[in-house]
Amino acid sequence: MRRSGAGAPAAAMPGAESPAEVGAGPVQPPAPAVRQTLRTEFPFQLPRGYVDESGTVHQDGVMRLATARDELVPLRDVRVQENPAYLSVVLLGRVITRLGSVPMVHDGIVENMFASDLAFLQDFYRQINAEGHTRAAVQCPHCAEPFEVELGGSRLGES
Repeated sequence: MRRSGAGAPAAAMPGAESPAEVGAGPVQPPAPAVRQTLRTEFPFQLPRGYVDESGTVHQDGVMRLATARDELVPLRDVRVQENPAYLSVVLLGRVITRLGSVPMVHDGIVENMFASDLAFLQDFYRQINAEGHTRAAVQCPHCAEPFEVELGGSRLGES
């Protein structure tokens, strides 16, 4: 059985407009997506500074975002297997791209930093690799006053 043109819906007929197109004006192509640039390197300044063998103090540096490889490779390091606390030293040696005028930053440089600088770098690593979301809004259970707390997180490399 064939249907005649009279029984077909209006949108199926040549030249007919659908109800959504009536009065809608010309159809616009979708707007192009706004392209965001990803920031991958972050400058820092050490609280005390790394002192090299000639006595020069290096405080200004740059740390890049960590990759999965950065967090996985140190796990195969014998020093890390023997002492898990060494993980942060090896990991920071991989992601610090510049430190003052030191020609090449590596785990040997990091292990000779002051403890306060190491703690600073560990916190900085957490902040930049967690997209800055290391604070949480909470409310005091006694007075109901809102405030923010710093989320401590785990050791480096255990995200």
